[in-house]
Amino acid sequence: MLQLDHMHEYFLSKKVLITGAAGFIGSNLVDALLAAGAEVLGVDNFLSGRKSNLEHVVSNASFSSRFTFIEADISQEAEKYLPQNYKPDLVLHFASPASPPLYQTFPVETYLVNSFGTHYLLDYLQKHSPTTRFLFASTSEVYGDPKIHPQPESYWGNVNPNGPRSCYDEAKRLGETITGIFFQKYKLDTRIVRIFNTYGPRINPADKRVVPDFIMQALRGQSMRIFGDGTQTRSYCFVDDLVEGILLYASLDSGAGLTLNLGNPEEMSVAVTAETISELVKEMYGIVAPAPEYHPLPQDDPMRRKPDISLAQDHLNWAPQITFREGVKRTIEYMKLHEE
Repeated sequence: MLQLDHMHEYFLSKKVLITGAAGFIGSNLVDALLAAGAEVLGVDNFLSGRKSNLEHVVSNASFSSRFTFIEADISQEAEKYLPQNYKPDLVLHFASPASPPLYQTFPVETYLVNSFGTHYLLDYLQKHSPTTRFLFASTSEVYGDPKIHPQPESYWGNVNPNGPRSCYDEAKRLGETITGIFFQKYKLDTRIVRIFNTYGPRINPADKRVVPDFIMQALRGQSMRIFGDGTQTRSYCFVDDLVEGILLYASLDSGAGLTLNLGNPEEMSVAVTAETISELVKEMYGIVAPAPEYHPLPQDDPMRRKPDISLAQDHLNWAPQITFREGVKRTIEYMKLHEE
């Protein structure tokens, strides 16, 4: 409780820049920061973000007075889209496609926003606002198909540098390199968070990652498509838990230079994921999904994924609290409401 009280005190009246503000995680961060009293500048080009994710903020008078939005591509020099003499207290760099079908459709845009976008933001801070905290949203994909289980931050990963996922995996690894250089060489307060599989309200129903894909198929009474034999595992973190971890990390006075895993260490097979979602959709709406269909596993798809969150527990006193069943219920409700 003391940790959360400190977090809310830190963000009160702080100026926060969020790139990717219309995205799934970005828009949830916007809500949490406005609720904590921050002044938020959101930037997005809607490549993967959705305008509907921010409509409630724009229409809320108490929030809209502290929220400004700029439609722009983050891959260009920050001076081209940020207000003149803008000096944020905190930058949360979350702009990037994250769904494999989407980043494989836009591979150039994906590697540019994570490389040039990261460099230009940090270059801007070095020149104009060197005391700003900068948090780069990296990913568990930097571990590739891991040979160490669970994955600690010290693990260097097992990534195919020229595979179908490399435009995202390697772009995030380069973004980490750039973030680290500005900490080491220029002494900026930079931080890296490696985000594991996250789900919850505002995730795009057409996202195609495991949880939203299974939910949409179940709601439509379709067979769930399982790639591989279903024994491969994932670890799912509900978005509210993730947002709390990110903001605890961003408000940590001793967080400069750290890299932290944030995710749920509860490991679950893809087959059990499908079974659980099918049960909940039937329980909630009476929709019975047919037996799953099995398809070949895509190239470089990781077989096991589980975060070691020891460092986050030590530094933030943080661990996920929302169970998979509870989080999936909330996500199903959202997707049922926003079904296209």
